[in-house]
Amino acid sequence: MSLRNAYLLVFIVLLVDQISKIYIKTNFVLGDEVEVFNWFKIHFIENEGMAWGTKIPGEYGKLILTLFRLVAIGGIGYWLWDSVERKHSSNYLIVAIALILAGAFGNIVDSVFYGVIFDDSTSQLATLFSDQPYGKYFHGKVVDMFYFPFWSGNLPQWLPVWGGRDFTFFNAIFNVADVAISTGVGILIVFNKKAFHKH
Repeated sequence: MSLRNAYLLVFIVLLVDQISKIYIKTNFVLGDEVEVFNWFKIHFIENEGMAWGTKIPGEYGKLILTLFRLVAIGGIGYWLWDSVERKHSSNYLIVAIALILAGAFGNIVDSVFYGVIFDDSTSQLATLFSDQPYGKYFHGKVVDMFYFPFWSGNLPQWLPVWGGRDFTFFNAIFNVADVAISTGVGILIVFNKKAFHKH
């Protein structure tokens, strides 16, 4: 795969990711949910940008996370360029890296810019390019919306640790960027030998 095609893939994924996030942000109030099927819902949440809504504690936690991601994107971008330029990297590897780069880029856009281009989504629809933004540069929240609660119920008492508790599978809420990252990592794991095979 050429570098041009790899960048095109990154651009398409990034475009779809941002269009979906801007649509959700400007048409849903935080916590709103639309049921597509009983196992698939659009549920609007925001988080600080780490998996499962985890955050780095402290006043500068969010800034540290955002700066770390920017450095990581630079490293992934170089990895993509280097893999294409070497001419012998497999398309599996190039597609995987491009997807991971696109996903990381998609979430970093939220973190860097959303705090200054949107107002708050709590109890109101957010406005794009608001004159009363909810945050500042590098402190934006990542928009998530895809929710697949395939099964919800009470776990049997005999199960260790989780027995008797309410449980939902799958309870993560994510976005297009997260799908791209997960798919890229999945390709590297499932097609490991092909991805790292040298012609």
